[in-house]
Amino acid sequence: MPQNSIKTIQKFKLDKKKFATLTAYDYTSGKIVDSIGIPLILVGDSASMVIYGYDTTIPITMDEMLFVVSSVVKGTKNALVVADMPFMSYQSSIEKALDNAGILIKSGGAGAVKLEGGIEIVDTIAAIVNIGIPVVGHIGLTPQSFHQMSGYSIQGKTKEAAKHIVSDAIAVEKAGAFALVLEGIPSELAKKITKSISIPTIGIGAGPHCDGQIQVFHDILGLFDTFVPKHAKQYAQVAETMRSAISTYKKEVESGQFPLKEHYTSIDKSVIKKI
Repeated sequence: MPQNSIKTIQKFKLDKKKFATLTAYDYTSGKIVDSIGIPLILVGDSASMVIYGYDTTIPITMDEMLFVVSSVVKGTKNALVVADMPFMSYQSSIEKALDNAGILIKSGGAGAVKLEGGIEIVDTIAAIVNIGIPVVGHIGLTPQSFHQMSGYSIQGKTKEAAKHIVSDAIAVEKAGAFALVLEGIPSELAKKITKSISIPTIGIGAGPHCDGQIQVFHDILGLFDTFVPKHAKQYAQVAETMRSAISTYKKEVESGQFPLKEHYTSIDKSVIKKI
């Protein structure tokens, strides 16, 4: 069992203590992130792009999500692992949502699930919570609504849009979510929401006033160095380091510099002569 729980995350807000969260997508990334003491790891449906190579989060399936969720769980000992519910795994019916949330918990080993949407999905959130599965909400810029939003754009910039997002936040809290991701909204709006609800807010592209922050593993490490989202800061350029190492390996193999004697095992020549 992880040492961190939904109570851990909620206590950060009570103690007015900022906290960092991060995505992970396999055993190795989960193990690395967990070892740093990150209290919540999100297995994001962004795996659709960074793992499976799709253009958006929309195509990823339950089976594909389940694979990465279970891999991350195997690498974590302390973090609360939250699994994203992929597009159309919960929208069509509450019954389907309950079944799929249960799969991510029972078969995937996650400790909670995350759903995108506000007022329109509160009945689904409540139903999942009522069967004992913790839920993280997600409002503002919701990537699964890529087509309806005509791409990825900042939400809540007008009075009407901002009021709607505030209403979404309050509704999601009342439905029983233990935390709420605020993505791609103005910082002032995120500040108002954070002060208006009692559950922790976790921002991504929503400014400094949220209780916590979430970033994508590949973004902060510079694994996608051809494009850096506005909300992301590159703390390393790992892609360039990897290219350099692989290039050196290639050159050493081609020139005969690798492998050296310490990289392989030998037996007595007399043994070979007897074969």
